[in-house]
Amino acid sequence: MTFPLPHGLPGLFLALEGGDGAGKSTQAAMLCRALADSGRTVVRTREPGGTVIGEKLRSLVLEHGHGEIDARTEALLFAASRAAHVQQVIVPALERGDVVVCDRYVDSSVAYQGAGRGLGAQAVLDVNLWATDGLRPDLTVLLDVDPAEGRSRRTAGAAAEDRLESEPDGFHAGIRSAFLDLARQEPGRYLVLAASDTPEELHRAILGALPRVAA
Repeated sequence: MTFPLPHGLPGLFLALEGGDGAGKSTQAAMLCRALADSGRTVVRTREPGGTVIGEKLRSLVLEHGHGEIDARTEALLFAASRAAHVQQVIVPALERGDVVVCDRYVDSSVAYQGAGRGLGAQAVLDVNLWATDGLRPDLTVLLDVDPAEGRSRRTAGAAAEDRLESEPDGFHAGIRSAFLDLARQEPGRYLVLAASDTPEELHRAILGALPRVAA
């Protein structure tokens, strides 16, 4: 599986990927602060979501209580949210020369629906390439988390697990393997880090990778 050529827009597109509980939100916040402090205009966003319609689709696909959602419908809801997100938020920001920091992107669908739901990685990738017009990140940071550790982190506070988070550890183990397979296939696009490292260690590693994509 390969993505099209880089986007060629003046901005910088960074995506954070990994299993639930990997610490993506923490790293996104730290990265955005550092980039803003350096003088860059930063757009922090997330998937599914990022737009009005995307947030509504997020609630449908992640929250409990909306009835049965079969695997194909789930994959298409994620792709629909992503299509709006790219057209309404990400591409305009990149055209302005901003830095976009996105919590999840296409690779999450390839891992969760392609592998986790058994729809096939290539089939899910093809749908999302069409939905995004082939837009890919300049750098994808993969926070690799053990499924048991991820669940422990997710359930440590008062928040309840969403539909995907509440899937059994075997499901999340398959997601982890799928992410690592993607990284092995395209090592130049990925920075793979152990989520068990401290937030400060992870932040330094991410900042250290930026010169190779921001030059």
